[in-house]
Amino acid sequence: EAILYETGELKEYGRVDNGNCFLDNNQMERDRGITIFSKQAVFNVENTCFSLIDTPGHVDFSAEMERTLNVLDYAILVISATDGIKGHTHTLWRLLKTYNIPTFIFVNKMDQCDREKQDILAELKSELSEGCIDFIDNILDTNTMEEIVVASMESENSDILDYFLENNTIPDECIRSVIKNRKVFPCYFGSALKLFGVKELILGLLNYAEEETYYDEFGALVYKITKDKQGNRLTHMKITGGELSVKQPINNEEKVNQIRIYSGEKYTTINTAIAGQICTVTGLQTVKSGDGLGIEKGNNKKLLEPVLSYRLNPCDGVKSRNFYNDIKLLEDEFPELYVEWQENTEEINLKLMGPVQIEIIKGMIHDRYHINVEFDMGSITYKETIKSISYGVGHFEPLRHYAEAVLKLEPGEIGSGLSFSTDCSEDILDKNWQRLIMTHLKEKSHKGVLTGSDITDIHITVIGGKAHNKHTEGGDFRQATYRAVRNGLMYAESELLEPYYKFILIVPSDMIGKAMTDIEAMYGNISEHIIKGENVIIRGRAPVATLRNYQANVNAYTRGKGSISCEFDGYDVCHNQEEIIDKFAYNPEEDVYNTAASVFCSHGSGEIIPWYQVREHMHCDIEDLKTNRNEDIGIFKPVSREKFDYSIGLEEIEQILSKTYKNNAGVDKREYKKKKALEYEYARSVKLAKRPEKKLIIADGYNIIFAWEELSSLSKINIDSAKDKLIQILSNYSAIIDVEIMLVFDGHKLKGNNGDSSIKENITVIHTKEGQSADNYIEYFTNANKDKFDMMVVSSDGLIQQITRGQNCHVVSSREFYTIIETATKELRENYNL
Repeated sequence: EAILYETGELKEYGRVDNGNCFLDNNQMERDRGITIFSKQAVFNVENTCFSLIDTPGHVDFSAEMERTLNVLDYAILVISATDGIKGHTHTLWRLLKTYNIPTFIFVNKMDQCDREKQDILAELKSELSEGCIDFIDNILDTNTMEEIVVASMESENSDILDYFLENNTIPDECIRSVIKNRKVFPCYFGSALKLFGVKELILGLLNYAEEETYYDEFGALVYKITKDKQGNRLTHMKITGGELSVKQPINNEEKVNQIRIYSGEKYTTINTAIAGQICTVTGLQTVKSGDGLGIEKGNNKKLLEPVLSYRLNPCDGVKSRNFYNDIKLLEDEFPELYVEWQENTEEINLKLMGPVQIEIIKGMIHDRYHINVEFDMGSITYKETIKSISYGVGHFEPLRHYAEAVLKLEPGEIGSGLSFSTDCSEDILDKNWQRLIMTHLKEKSHKGVLTGSDITDIHITVIGGKAHNKHTEGGDFRQATYRAVRNGLMYAESELLEPYYKFILIVPSDMIGKAMTDIEAMYGNISEHIIKGENVIIRGRAPVATLRNYQANVNAYTRGKGSISCEFDGYDVCHNQEEIIDKFAYNPEEDVYNTAASVFCSHGSGEIIPWYQVREHMHCDIEDLKTNRNEDIGIFKPVSREKFDYSIGLEEIEQILSKTYKNNAGVDKREYKKKKALEYEYARSVKLAKRPEKKLIIADGYNIIFAWEELSSLSKINIDSAKDKLIQILSNYSAIIDVEIMLVFDGHKLKGNNGDSSIKENITVIHTKEGQSADNYIEYFTNANKDKFDMMVVSSDGLIQQITRGQNCHVVSSREFYTIIETATKELRENYNL
């Protein structure tokens, strides 16, 4: 606020306590007097334009702050003179170092502080860096320059020393260089409220910050996704190379509709954004926070994550299942939420940073969806890893499907997360299938076998697999890959991990004994303790589970004189592993959504093989793998039994289907659909031999949406969400039955609409052009392609049913199609233990 006022961008000076700050313009921010959402402003000083991003300071919104770090040239770290350096300050400092961001420091509230400036500066040097130097109104005396020279010596820059010894001064370009290289951190002291020290900070930025150089080719980093008041999806980004223009294609898929430059709530539109600019665009629906566009690869750094998981309970009689899709949309704006649907309990789980964020999320849900929700007390988010090398096999071969994956699982370093690689010859498995396995490894939060928690700190290598020329589809490798991971975990020596805090505990000196006893009882470790005046400062590390509510105890036994500040310090071995495992009472063999068993096929009949027998049935030649990799993987044993021929021919398939049809003759139509999958419906309707081999389902999208209760209800809130949900359902169904699906949406009433075609989650999505209805398109397509595809038309329109049936198409209504999908999904779960 002070920077914008001093540079003339604001005519009136707002205050937090008055609720009229320029950038804290959200009602929840004004009510609470804190920054919740990062905001952009622009200001100019002496013909130099600065883009300012104001980020939250509250620990509950650290993730919102961290998302901006990847696009910053410089940072201003604001420290309260009255509070000093807290645990959260150390977190911010560590992040600035991780992202290599040169930093200016502004010590605020000096007008309210009894401490001397030199004492605060000494604390900055001790706690943060010796490179924290007072720039004293930007007039650098000899002593200050000597400090800069000493700080710069770590970078072995002897030029600065030589120049200083000869001239008793340092040129500004050298100062800018050591600031840019994070050897020196200019410190300014003042009061933003009283506009004291702010001008000096602005001049320091002008004199000692230098502009970045950028690539000529287009590149951009996305740091935030929001929605405006009209519901438009806004993508906030920094242009890091070339330029971005309106209607420019992004990643060859989407086009930018509008480019905005925000300053507070208001914005101006421009036709082209150039390298270095922070801008906001409309029209992009698929990019996410952290993505890189053009030549940029995006943010691959491990972000801050919540360590507490909360169960969301909708009020007012709303069912969690119907509400899940709405909540999932919040992940665009808050990726740290990790919204999960727990199928076994039919509950929604979110990960949240703390109580303030909980209240904010509740408010957002109420404002957007007009639904009240409550959260439970929260629970610790555990993770699992392995202590030894293991191997996993997954095989998925129901009728007319085939995929097999072989993986090596190795323990990684604490905090390394999950990493993946391939070490498999293309003679064993084609590269495209290897890439598909890698995709499926990365797309899912794989669950451990101790408590069902997410796994981490494991390196997984693709070392083998098999595919079938005719029967293998992408969805088959998804199943094989998931099962292979779980299979390997079942054989591994697993270990439970829990989150830890680094803490700084300050208590009166006469209570050090009590504090140390408590820390030991909380399974914590003390790294150091320093007596400072009447207090003792204790630093250490302890599990989140034991430290979580310790602040109340500190307040009690020190009578308000003590304090503790905590900083997330990653995951480590759980201090009470057996107790937690017993509490979860998790049985991995009963988890049908994360199974280690595999599905094999013997002459057209599916067979479930339990995880401990899969290796005796697998089709990969493990002896060859062992020889080629020159390592002992003796846990795989050669197959002694004669393997069956899994490459079933089309004639055999026809015989199986015909036999199935005869056995079900006379069965009630509804009961029949409950028993058999869609391929049997094909066989019942028309002989397969007379039809094209390639199958296609072509469906009227809006017809289905308004016929299915779940989608119809969702469409009243957001029609795009209903469309996305339908695409997701059909994508899963497509993988189950091995058939292409085309979804047609009616756009004939939209003026100027030229229509479009795209692939989303393996579903071909058609939007018809102006003057062409979905029925017209389906009629034309089925007539033109009747010799190319064996087609099923999904529509409840009587006329289109009659026309397409005359073109030798199968026809089902939208409601019948729902029953078919439900039946196929249920059968697959029951028969193949999905």
